[in-house]
Amino acid sequence: MAIDTHTTTTTTTTTTTTGSGAAAPAPANDRLTGRAKLVLFVLCAAQFMVALDFSVLNVALPALGKDLGLSRSALQWAVTAFALPSGGFLLLFGRIADLYGRKKLFLIGLTLFGAASLLATLAWDPASFLAGRALQGLGAAVIVPTGMSLLTTTFPEGPLRDKAIGISGTLLSLGFTIGMVLGGVMTDTLGWRSTMALLAVTAVIALALAPGLLPESRTPDRPRLDVPGAVTVTGGLLALIYSLSTAAQRGFGGVDVWGTLLAGLALLVAFAVAESKTPAPLVSLPMLKRRTIAWGNFAGLVTFAMMSTVIFVLTLYLQETLGLSSFRTGLVFGVQGAASALAGSYAPKVIGRFGARRTLVGSLLGQGLLSAALLAVGAESGALVATVAVSVASMFHLGAIISYGLTVTSGVPDEEQGLATGLVTTTQQVGLTIGIPLLGVLATTQASLFDGVRTVLAIDAAIVLAAAALVGLGLGGRTKKA
Repeated sequence: MAIDTHTTTTTTTTTTTTGSGAAAPAPANDRLTGRAKLVLFVLCAAQFMVALDFSVLNVALPALGKDLGLSRSALQWAVTAFALPSGGFLLLFGRIADLYGRKKLFLIGLTLFGAASLLATLAWDPASFLAGRALQGLGAAVIVPTGMSLLTTTFPEGPLRDKAIGISGTLLSLGFTIGMVLGGVMTDTLGWRSTMALLAVTAVIALALAPGLLPESRTPDRPRLDVPGAVTVTGGLLALIYSLSTAAQRGFGGVDVWGTLLAGLALLVAFAVAESKTPAPLVSLPMLKRRTIAWGNFAGLVTFAMMSTVIFVLTLYLQETLGLSSFRTGLVFGVQGAASALAGSYAPKVIGRFGARRTLVGSLLGQGLLSAALLAVGAESGALVATVAVSVASMFHLGAIISYGLTVTSGVPDEEQGLATGLVTTTQQVGLTIGIPLLGVLATTQASLFDGVRTVLAIDAAIVLAAAALVGLGLGGRTKKA
Protein backbone atom coordinates (compact mmCIF):
# COMPACT_ATOMS: atom_id res chain seq x y z
CA MET A 1 0.00 0.00 0.00
CA ALA A 2 1.13 3.55 -0.60
CA ILE A 3 -0.26 6.86 0.49
CA ASP A 4 -1.77 8.89 -2.33
CA THR A 5 0.48 11.90 -1.98
CA HIS A 6 -0.73 13.68 -5.08
CA THR A 7 -4.42 14.37 -4.65
CA THR A 8 -6.67 15.83 -2.03
CA THR A 9 -8.22 12.49 -1.13
CA THR A 10 -7.30 10.90 2.21
CA THR A 11 -7.70 7.30 1.16
CA THR A 12 -4.91 4.82 0.50
CA THR A 13 -4.31 3.24 -2.85
CA THR A 14 -2.66 0.00 -3.85
CA THR A 15 0.73 0.49 -5.44
CA THR A 16 1.01 -0.96 -8.92
CA THR A 17 4.29 -2.77 -9.45
CA THR A 18 6.16 -3.76 -12.52
CA GLY A 19 7.85 -7.10 -13.01
CA SER A 20 10.94 -5.79 -11.29
CA GLY A 21 8.94 -4.69 -8.28
CA ALA A 22 9.34 -0.96 -8.91
CA ALA A 23 6.35 1.26 -8.31
CA ALA A 24 4.49 2.49 -11.34
CA PRO A 25 5.22 6.11 -12.30
CA ALA A 26 3.33 8.62 -10.21
CA PRO A 27 1.94 11.97 -11.27
CA ALA A 28 4.40 14.82 -11.42
CA ASN A 29 2.60 16.85 -8.74
CA ASP A 30 5.00 17.66 -5.92
CA ARG A 31 2.47 18.86 -3.33
CA LEU A 32 1.88 16.88 -0.16
CA THR A 33 -1.71 16.14 0.85
CA GLY A 34 -2.87 16.54 4.44
CA ARG A 35 -2.69 12.79 5.05
CA ALA A 36 0.78 12.57 3.49
CA LYS A 37 1.94 15.33 5.82
CA LEU A 38 0.66 13.35 8.81
CA VAL A 39 2.48 10.23 7.59
CA LEU A 40 5.65 12.26 7.18
CA PHE A 41 5.17 13.76 10.64
CA VAL A 42 4.94 10.34 12.30
CA LEU A 43 7.96 8.92 10.47
CA CYS A 44 10.08 12.02 11.07
CA ALA A 45 9.02 12.25 14.72
CA ALA A 46 10.26 8.69 15.26
CA GLN A 47 13.58 9.41 13.51
CA PHE A 48 13.97 12.66 15.48
CA MET A 49 13.30 10.79 18.72
CA VAL A 50 16.07 8.30 18.00
CA ALA A 51 18.49 11.06 16.97
CA LEU A 52 17.66 12.94 20.17
CA ASP A 53 18.47 9.83 22.19
CA PHE A 54 22.02 9.80 20.84
CA SER A 55 22.88 13.13 22.48
CA VAL A 56 20.25 14.17 25.04
CA LEU A 57 21.87 12.15 27.81
CA ASN A 58 25.48 13.27 27.24
CA VAL A 59 25.43 16.37 29.44
CA ALA A 60 23.35 14.53 32.06
CA LEU A 61 25.95 11.81 32.64
CA PRO A 62 27.57 13.37 35.76
CA ALA A 63 24.19 13.80 37.48
CA LEU A 64 23.11 10.35 36.35
CA GLY A 65 26.26 8.73 37.71
CA LYS A 66 25.90 10.43 41.08
CA ASP A 67 22.25 9.46 41.40
CA LEU A 68 22.60 5.79 40.40
CA GLY A 69 26.08 5.15 41.75
CA LEU A 70 27.82 4.72 38.40
CA SER A 71 31.54 5.38 38.55
CA ARG A 72 33.16 7.75 36.04
CA SER A 73 34.75 4.82 34.20
CA ALA A 74 31.38 3.06 34.00
CA LEU A 75 29.51 6.07 32.61
CA GLN A 76 30.59 5.19 29.08
CA TRP A 77 28.18 2.26 29.25
CA ALA A 78 25.25 4.69 29.38
CA VAL A 79 26.23 5.53 25.79
CA THR A 80 27.70 2.20 24.68
CA ALA A 81 24.71 0.15 25.91
CA PHE A 82 22.57 2.11 23.45
CA ALA A 83 25.10 2.25 20.59
CA LEU A 84 25.78 -1.49 20.47
CA PRO A 85 22.30 -2.80 19.60
CA SER A 86 21.23 0.33 17.70
CA GLY A 87 24.10 -0.11 15.24
CA GLY A 88 24.57 -3.87 15.34
CA PHE A 89 21.03 -4.93 14.45
CA LEU A 90 20.14 -2.32 11.80
CA LEU A 91 20.78 -4.48 8.73
CA LEU A 92 19.03 -7.49 10.26
CA PHE A 93 15.85 -5.63 11.16
CA GLY A 94 15.84 -3.76 7.85
CA ARG A 95 15.77 -7.08 6.03
CA ILE A 96 13.20 -8.66 8.38
CA ALA A 97 10.96 -5.66 7.68
CA ASP A 98 11.30 -6.25 3.93
CA LEU A 99 10.17 -9.85 4.38
CA TYR A 100 7.52 -9.66 7.10
CA GLY A 101 6.08 -6.14 6.98
CA ARG A 102 7.64 -2.72 7.54
CA LYS A 103 4.68 -1.19 9.36
CA LYS A 104 4.43 -4.19 11.69
CA LEU A 105 8.12 -3.98 12.63
CA PHE A 106 7.93 -0.18 12.96
CA LEU A 107 5.11 -0.45 15.52
CA ILE A 108 7.02 -3.14 17.43
CA GLY A 109 10.07 -0.88 17.50
CA LEU A 110 8.07 2.08 18.81
CA THR A 111 6.51 -0.08 21.54
CA LEU A 112 9.88 -1.46 22.59
CA PHE A 113 11.53 1.97 22.54
CA GLY A 114 8.76 3.56 24.60
CA ALA A 115 8.78 0.78 27.21
CA ALA A 116 12.59 0.89 27.41
CA SER A 117 12.54 4.68 27.88
CA LEU A 118 10.07 4.26 30.73
CA LEU A 119 12.35 1.66 32.32
CA ALA A 120 15.32 4.04 32.02
CA THR A 121 13.24 6.85 33.52
CA LEU A 122 12.29 4.76 36.56
CA ALA A 123 15.68 3.02 36.90
CA TRP A 124 16.52 2.17 40.52
CA ASP A 125 20.10 0.96 40.04
CA PRO A 126 22.80 0.83 37.32
CA ALA A 127 21.65 -2.57 36.02
CA SER A 128 18.05 -1.48 35.43
CA PHE A 129 19.17 1.74 33.74
CA LEU A 130 21.64 0.01 31.42
CA ALA A 131 19.01 -2.61 30.57
CA GLY A 132 16.67 0.21 29.59
CA ARG A 133 19.38 1.81 27.44
CA ALA A 134 20.15 -1.50 25.70
CA LEU A 135 16.45 -2.06 24.95
CA GLN A 136 16.21 1.52 23.68
CA GLY A 137 19.04 0.73 21.28
CA LEU A 138 17.29 -2.44 20.13
CA GLY A 139 14.09 -0.46 19.54
CA ALA A 140 16.04 2.16 17.61
CA ALA A 141 17.55 -0.57 15.43
CA VAL A 142 13.99 -1.50 14.43
CA ILE A 143 12.61 2.04 14.05
CA VAL A 144 15.36 3.60 11.94
CA PRO A 145 15.51 1.24 8.92
CA THR A 146 11.76 0.49 8.92
CA GLY A 147 10.87 4.17 9.23
CA MET A 148 13.24 5.10 6.44
CA SER A 149 12.01 2.32 4.14
CA LEU A 150 8.38 3.27 4.85
CA LEU A 151 9.29 6.79 3.81
CA THR A 152 10.98 5.74 0.57
CA THR A 153 8.21 3.29 -0.38
CA THR A 154 5.42 5.74 0.50
CA PHE A 155 6.83 8.74 -1.35
CA PRO A 156 7.81 7.97 -4.97
CA GLU A 157 11.12 9.00 -6.51
CA GLY A 158 11.18 12.61 -7.59
CA PRO A 159 10.28 15.91 -5.87
CA LEU A 160 8.09 14.28 -3.21
CA ARG A 161 10.77 11.87 -2.05
CA ASP A 162 13.38 14.64 -2.23
CA LYS A 163 11.20 16.78 0.01
CA ALA A 164 10.42 13.94 2.45
CA ILE A 165 14.05 12.86 2.81
CA GLY A 166 15.07 16.51 3.10
CA ILE A 167 12.76 17.01 6.07
CA SER A 168 13.83 13.71 7.61
CA GLY A 169 17.52 14.53 7.20
CA THR A 170 17.04 17.98 8.69
CA LEU A 171 15.32 16.56 11.76
CA LEU A 172 18.00 13.89 12.08
CA SER A 173 20.70 16.57 12.16
CA LEU A 174 18.65 18.79 14.48
CA GLY A 175 18.01 15.88 16.83
CA PHE A 176 21.71 15.50 17.62
CA THR A 177 22.17 19.25 18.11
CA ILE A 178 18.98 19.94 20.04
CA GLY A 179 19.71 16.96 22.26
CA MET A 180 22.92 18.59 23.47
CA VAL A 181 21.14 21.84 24.36
CA LEU A 182 17.88 20.34 25.62
CA GLY A 183 19.66 17.74 27.73
CA GLY A 184 21.47 20.42 29.72
CA VAL A 185 18.36 22.54 30.26
CA MET A 186 16.19 19.61 31.31
CA THR A 187 18.84 18.15 33.60
CA ASP A 188 19.34 21.48 35.37
CA THR A 189 15.62 22.18 35.81
CA LEU A 190 13.90 18.77 36.02
CA GLY A 191 16.67 16.26 36.60
CA TRP A 192 18.27 13.68 34.31
CA ARG A 193 15.23 11.37 34.41
CA SER A 194 13.23 13.95 32.47
CA THR A 195 15.41 13.33 29.40
CA MET A 196 14.34 9.69 29.31
CA ALA A 197 10.72 10.58 30.10
CA LEU A 198 10.66 12.91 27.08
CA LEU A 199 11.60 10.00 24.82
CA ALA A 200 8.88 7.80 26.34
CA VAL A 201 6.21 10.46 25.74
CA THR A 202 7.36 10.98 22.14
CA ALA A 203 7.17 7.23 21.49
CA VAL A 204 3.62 7.08 22.89
CA ILE A 205 2.47 9.95 20.64
CA ALA A 206 3.99 8.34 17.53
CA LEU A 207 2.53 4.95 18.49
CA ALA A 208 -0.95 6.46 18.89
CA LEU A 209 -0.89 7.99 15.40
CA ALA A 210 1.02 5.39 13.38
CA PRO A 211 -1.44 2.44 13.12
CA GLY A 212 -4.16 4.41 11.35
CA LEU A 213 -1.85 6.37 9.08
CA LEU A 214 0.98 4.18 7.87
CA PRO A 215 0.56 1.77 4.94
CA GLU A 216 1.83 -1.79 5.22
CA SER A 217 4.42 -2.94 2.71
CA ARG A 218 6.61 -6.00 2.29
CA THR A 219 8.38 -8.03 -0.36
CA PRO A 220 5.72 -9.89 -2.42
CA ASP A 221 7.57 -13.22 -2.37
CA ARG A 222 9.06 -14.12 1.00
CA PRO A 223 12.43 -15.91 0.70
CA ARG A 224 14.01 -17.55 3.74
CA LEU A 225 15.98 -15.30 6.05
CA ASP A 226 19.74 -15.61 5.58
CA VAL A 227 20.65 -16.85 9.08
CA PRO A 228 24.44 -17.22 8.56
CA GLY A 229 24.57 -13.73 7.08
CA ALA A 230 22.46 -12.31 9.90
CA VAL A 231 24.64 -13.89 12.61
CA THR A 232 27.99 -12.84 11.09
CA VAL A 233 27.06 -9.26 10.15
CA THR A 234 25.29 -8.59 13.46
CA GLY A 235 28.17 -10.08 15.46
CA GLY A 236 30.72 -8.20 13.35
CA LEU A 237 28.98 -4.85 13.76
CA LEU A 238 28.47 -5.39 17.50
CA ALA A 239 32.18 -6.19 17.98
CA LEU A 240 33.28 -3.28 15.79
CA ILE A 241 31.06 -0.73 17.54
CA TYR A 242 32.07 -2.02 20.99
CA SER A 243 35.78 -1.75 20.22
CA LEU A 244 35.54 1.74 18.76
CA SER A 245 33.19 3.03 21.48
CA THR A 246 35.53 1.69 24.15
CA ALA A 247 38.56 3.15 22.39
CA ALA A 248 36.88 6.57 22.48
CA GLN A 249 36.89 6.35 26.27
CA ARG A 250 40.11 4.47 27.07
CA GLY A 251 42.21 4.56 23.91
CA PHE A 252 43.41 1.63 21.83
CA GLY A 253 45.71 0.15 24.47
CA GLY A 254 43.32 -2.43 25.93
CA VAL A 255 43.39 -6.09 24.95
CA ASP A 256 39.57 -6.11 24.80
CA VAL A 257 39.63 -3.25 22.29
CA TRP A 258 42.00 -4.97 19.88
CA GLY A 259 40.44 -8.38 20.48
CA THR A 260 36.92 -7.25 19.64
CA LEU A 261 38.16 -5.13 16.73
CA LEU A 262 39.89 -8.13 15.13
CA ALA A 263 36.93 -10.38 15.90
CA GLY A 264 34.58 -7.86 14.29
CA LEU A 265 36.67 -7.63 11.14
CA ALA A 266 36.91 -11.45 10.94
CA LEU A 267 33.13 -11.80 11.26
CA LEU A 268 32.56 -9.20 8.53
CA VAL A 269 34.89 -11.14 6.23
CA ALA A 270 32.94 -14.30 7.08
CA PHE A 271 29.77 -12.40 6.28
CA ALA A 272 31.07 -11.49 2.81
CA VAL A 273 31.96 -15.15 2.18
CA ALA A 274 28.55 -16.34 3.38
CA GLU A 275 26.72 -13.83 1.18
CA SER A 276 28.56 -15.03 -1.91
CA LYS A 277 27.30 -18.60 -1.41
CA THR A 278 23.68 -18.28 -0.29
CA PRO A 279 20.82 -18.10 -2.84
CA ALA A 280 18.90 -15.51 -0.76
CA PRO A 281 21.55 -13.28 0.86
CA LEU A 282 20.85 -10.76 3.58
CA VAL A 283 22.88 -8.27 1.53
CA SER A 284 23.19 -8.81 -2.19
CA LEU A 285 26.88 -8.42 -3.08
CA PRO A 286 25.98 -7.27 -6.62
CA MET A 287 23.87 -4.57 -4.96
CA LEU A 288 26.91 -3.37 -3.01
CA LYS A 289 28.81 -3.13 -6.30
CA ARG A 290 26.44 -0.50 -7.67
CA ARG A 291 28.29 2.77 -7.87
CA THR A 292 25.49 4.75 -6.30
CA ILE A 293 25.28 2.43 -3.28
CA ALA A 294 29.03 1.93 -2.77
CA TRP A 295 30.09 5.55 -3.24
CA GLY A 296 26.95 6.98 -1.67
CA ASN A 297 27.52 5.05 1.55
CA PHE A 298 31.23 5.92 1.51
CA ALA A 299 30.26 9.60 1.35
CA GLY A 300 27.78 9.12 4.20
CA LEU A 301 30.41 7.40 6.33
CA VAL A 302 32.85 10.27 5.83
CA THR A 303 30.39 13.12 6.38
CA PHE A 304 29.03 11.64 9.63
CA ALA A 305 32.41 10.56 11.02
CA MET A 306 34.14 13.85 10.27
CA MET A 307 31.32 16.17 11.38
CA SER A 308 30.88 14.34 14.68
CA THR A 309 34.62 14.76 15.24
CA VAL A 310 34.43 18.50 14.52
CA ILE A 311 31.63 18.93 17.07
CA PHE A 312 33.54 16.88 19.65
CA VAL A 313 36.79 18.86 19.40
CA LEU A 314 34.96 22.21 19.20
CA THR A 315 33.15 21.37 22.44
CA LEU A 316 36.54 20.82 24.09
CA TYR A 317 37.98 23.97 22.52
CA LEU A 318 35.09 26.25 23.53
CA GLN A 319 34.91 25.03 27.13
CA GLU A 320 38.49 24.15 28.03
CA THR A 321 40.51 26.54 25.84
CA LEU A 322 38.23 29.59 25.73
CA GLY A 323 36.53 28.87 29.07
CA LEU A 324 32.95 29.19 27.82
CA SER A 325 30.20 27.90 30.09
CA SER A 326 28.06 24.90 29.13
CA PHE A 327 25.19 27.28 28.42
CA ARG A 328 27.20 29.50 26.03
CA THR A 329 28.65 26.42 24.36
CA GLY A 330 25.11 25.17 23.90
CA LEU A 331 24.19 28.46 22.24
CA VAL A 332 26.96 27.95 19.68
CA PHE A 333 25.50 24.59 18.72
CA GLY A 334 22.01 26.10 18.82
CA VAL A 335 23.08 28.45 16.02
CA GLN A 336 24.50 25.44 14.21
CA GLY A 337 21.16 23.67 14.54
CA ALA A 338 19.28 26.67 13.13
CA ALA A 339 21.68 26.75 10.16
CA SER A 340 21.04 23.04 9.55
CA ALA A 341 17.28 23.64 9.58
CA LEU A 342 17.71 26.42 7.03
CA ALA A 343 19.81 24.15 4.83
CA GLY A 344 17.21 21.42 5.06
CA SER A 345 14.53 23.69 3.65
CA TYR A 346 16.64 24.54 0.60
CA ALA A 347 18.41 21.22 -0.02
CA PRO A 348 15.55 19.58 -1.99
CA LYS A 349 15.46 22.58 -4.34
CA VAL A 350 19.22 22.37 -4.88
CA ILE A 351 18.98 18.63 -5.50
CA GLY A 352 16.09 19.18 -7.90
CA ARG A 353 18.23 21.56 -9.93
CA PHE A 354 21.64 19.89 -9.85
CA GLY A 355 20.84 16.27 -9.00
CA ALA A 356 21.67 14.25 -5.90
CA ARG A 357 25.15 13.18 -7.05
CA ARG A 358 26.41 16.67 -7.88
CA THR A 359 24.88 18.01 -4.66
CA LEU A 360 26.61 15.25 -2.71
CA VAL A 361 30.05 16.08 -4.12
CA GLY A 362 29.51 19.83 -3.69
CA SER A 363 28.31 19.37 -0.11
CA LEU A 364 31.38 17.33 0.82
CA LEU A 365 33.58 19.99 -0.77
CA GLY A 366 31.87 22.73 1.21
CA GLN A 367 32.05 20.78 4.47
CA GLY A 368 35.78 20.20 3.96
CA LEU A 369 36.54 23.84 3.16
CA LEU A 370 34.59 25.15 6.16
CA SER A 371 36.25 22.60 8.44
CA ALA A 372 39.57 23.97 7.20
CA ALA A 373 38.33 27.50 7.96
CA LEU A 374 38.07 26.49 11.62
CA LEU A 375 41.87 26.51 11.72
CA ALA A 376 41.55 30.32 12.02
CA VAL A 377 40.43 30.03 15.67
CA GLY A 378 42.92 31.25 18.27
CA ALA A 379 44.05 30.12 21.69
CA GLU A 380 42.45 33.13 23.40
CA SER A 381 39.62 34.11 21.08
CA GLY A 382 37.71 32.51 18.26
CA ALA A 383 34.18 31.79 19.47
CA LEU A 384 32.65 33.90 16.68
CA VAL A 385 34.79 32.26 13.99
CA ALA A 386 33.94 28.84 15.38
CA THR A 387 30.21 29.62 15.46
CA VAL A 388 30.07 30.90 11.88
CA ALA A 389 32.35 28.23 10.39
CA VAL A 390 30.74 25.24 12.11
CA SER A 391 27.25 26.54 11.26
CA VAL A 392 28.03 26.90 7.55
CA ALA A 393 29.90 23.57 7.59
CA SER A 394 26.77 21.99 9.09
CA MET A 395 24.67 23.39 6.25
CA PHE A 396 26.88 21.57 3.76
CA HIS A 397 26.85 18.50 6.03
CA LEU A 398 23.05 18.50 5.96
CA GLY A 399 23.16 18.69 2.17
CA ALA A 400 25.48 15.68 2.14
CA ILE A 401 23.15 13.71 4.46
CA ILE A 402 20.11 14.26 2.27
CA SER A 403 21.84 13.78 -1.08
CA TYR A 404 23.66 10.60 -0.04
CA GLY A 405 20.39 9.07 1.21
CA LEU A 406 18.77 9.87 -2.13
CA THR A 407 21.78 8.60 -4.07
CA VAL A 408 21.74 5.24 -2.29
CA THR A 409 17.98 4.61 -2.41
CA SER A 410 17.18 5.93 -5.89
CA GLY A 411 16.61 3.20 -8.46
CA VAL A 412 16.23 0.49 -5.80
CA PRO A 413 13.00 -1.57 -6.12
CA ASP A 414 10.53 -1.39 -3.25
CA GLU A 415 11.22 -4.97 -2.12
CA GLU A 416 14.85 -4.01 -1.42
CA GLN A 417 14.21 -0.59 0.17
CA GLY A 418 14.54 -2.00 3.70
CA LEU A 419 17.97 -3.32 2.81
CA ALA A 420 19.03 -0.08 1.09
CA THR A 421 17.85 2.10 3.95
CA GLY A 422 19.39 -0.37 6.40
CA LEU A 423 22.72 0.26 4.69
CA VAL A 424 22.13 4.03 4.89
CA THR A 425 21.37 3.97 8.61
CA THR A 426 24.16 1.49 9.38
CA THR A 427 26.56 3.85 7.64
CA GLN A 428 25.27 6.69 9.81
CA GLN A 429 25.75 4.72 13.02
CA VAL A 430 29.22 3.45 12.14
CA GLY A 431 30.23 6.95 11.00
CA LEU A 432 29.08 8.48 14.28
CA THR A 433 30.96 5.76 16.14
CA ILE A 434 34.35 5.78 14.42
CA GLY A 435 35.08 9.49 14.01
CA ILE A 436 35.76 10.42 17.62
CA PRO A 437 37.91 7.39 18.60
CA LEU A 438 39.96 7.57 15.41
CA LEU A 439 40.62 11.33 15.42
CA GLY A 440 39.24 12.85 18.61
CA VAL A 441 41.77 10.98 20.70
CA LEU A 442 44.52 13.06 19.02
CA ALA A 443 43.10 16.19 20.63
CA THR A 444 42.99 14.76 24.14
CA THR A 445 46.40 13.05 24.18
CA GLN A 446 48.64 15.93 23.06
CA ALA A 447 50.39 18.16 25.59
CA SER A 448 48.46 21.22 24.36
CA LEU A 449 44.72 20.75 23.85
CA PHE A 450 44.64 23.71 21.46
CA ASP A 451 47.37 22.21 19.29
CA GLY A 452 45.58 18.87 19.38
CA VAL A 453 42.31 20.48 18.25
CA ARG A 454 44.05 22.19 15.32
CA THR A 455 45.71 18.92 14.30
CA VAL A 456 42.38 17.11 14.31
CA LEU A 457 40.65 19.88 12.34
CA ALA A 458 43.38 19.84 9.68
CA ILE A 459 43.20 16.05 9.26
CA ASP A 460 39.41 16.16 9.30
CA ALA A 461 39.27 18.77 6.52
CA ALA A 462 41.81 16.87 4.40
CA ILE A 463 39.81 13.63 4.68
CA VAL A 464 36.53 15.29 3.65
CA LEU A 465 38.12 17.09 0.70
CA ALA A 466 39.78 13.86 -0.46
CA ALA A 467 36.45 12.07 -0.13
CA ALA A 468 34.75 14.74 -2.25
CA ALA A 469 37.25 14.09 -5.04
CA LEU A 470 36.93 10.30 -4.78
CA VAL A 471 33.12 10.36 -4.71
CA GLY A 472 33.09 12.69 -7.71
CA LEU A 473 35.28 10.28 -9.66
CA GLY A 474 33.46 7.19 -8.38
CA LEU A 475 29.99 8.40 -9.31
CA GLY A 476 31.20 9.58 -12.72
CA GLY A 477 30.93 12.89 -14.47
CA ARG A 478 27.41 12.38 -15.75
CA THR A 479 25.62 15.47 -16.81
CA LYS A 480 22.09 14.25 -16.19
CA LYS A 481 20.45 14.76 -12.85
CA ALA A 482 20.57 11.64 -10.70
